[in-house]
Amino acid sequence: MKRTVRYIIPVLTLLMLWAPAFADGSGDGGKDIDIKSMLFGHIGDSYGWHVTKIGDKEITIPLPVIVKSSTGWHCFLSSRLEEGPVDGLYVAEGGKYDGKIVEKDAAGNEVRPLDISITKNVAGLMINSIIVVLLILGCSRWYRKHDVLKEAPTGVAAVIEPVVTFINDDVIKGSIPEEHSAKYAPYLLTAFFFILVNNLMGIVPVFPGGANTTGNIAVTLTLALLTFLIVNIFANRHYWKDIFWPDVPWWLKAPVPLIPLTELLGIFTKPFALMIRLFANIMAGHAVILSFVSIIFLTVKMGPAVNGTMSFVAVLFGIFMDFLELLVAFIQAYVFTMLSAVFIGLAHVKTEPKDTGQHDADDENRETGIIL
Repeated sequence: MKRTVRYIIPVLTLLMLWAPAFADGSGDGGKDIDIKSMLFGHIGDSYGWHVTKIGDKEITIPLPVIVKSSTGWHCFLSSRLEEGPVDGLYVAEGGKYDGKIVEKDAAGNEVRPLDISITKNVAGLMINSIIVVLLILGCSRWYRKHDVLKEAPTGVAAVIEPVVTFINDDVIKGSIPEEHSAKYAPYLLTAFFFILVNNLMGIVPVFPGGANTTGNIAVTLTLALLTFLIVNIFANRHYWKDIFWPDVPWWLKAPVPLIPLTELLGIFTKPFALMIRLFANIMAGHAVILSFVSIIFLTVKMGPAVNGTMSFVAVLFGIFMDFLELLVAFIQAYVFTMLSAVFIGLAHVKTEPKDTGQHDADDENRETGIIL
């Protein structure tokens, strides 16, 4: 504990000394820091991957811009947009297309071309997907070269195996009937590790981390849509029977189908809850951390005493939120996988036959040797 404190105190001191010096204009030409732009710049998407700023120079990795405008297809690096419009294409500032590539039509109005550019979030998804593949292949490579009955896993396999075992045995098999669990295990395990890696990489502040992928509603929408399709395409007849003709009093089903309409609405609210829960938790975590960092810059003009005190508090809370985000990264991946498994399991539950009491009489007759 003493050793930990010995390292933490100098780091906090350096951060408090560095932050006011940067915020008072020495690193920004004497201009005030635009907190709103900084906050949404980190949370939102962009056509270039901003790495850092050294003095007045922005270090940004340009990404490919691929659009189809009224004059045809265009492909170029995003760095060209900093010099001005490229073939009539430019990044809008303000309005409903703020931050997006637009062009002007014959009437002079801004319109959006077909845009399939490799943005920061898209590049982040590609990098994180490669990391997931490499982790799984590294794990499988160990198993191909070693006998699991004679030696324990090491390296990547030692980390991946207990997680896979936990998710497969406790979550997937615990939620889906045994005869169907193996069928859905590949999707659910892939979803878990994909979300987990994206959550963790979003916390890393330097390239190739920092992309707010799972805090982008388009990404969570796609993940929720996959679960929605798997649940409803492969559901059995009992699932649909319980939706359109559930076992409730008849007056709740006809002439006004109150319960069937409620069940039908539930088909769409379940994936909607998956989408919003993951998106809101990850985005909120990033926003809170950045808000604490902003306190350092907002209190610069209040004097060194106030700024130094608030910088110390902001750094402490920032470190606390970073550790909390690590926990949230695992929890949100687990919750998405667990709920997806529960929804899939509900689509394969068979309705138990009604108890008529006849089987009890038959059992009693067998025991007494009486055959009717």
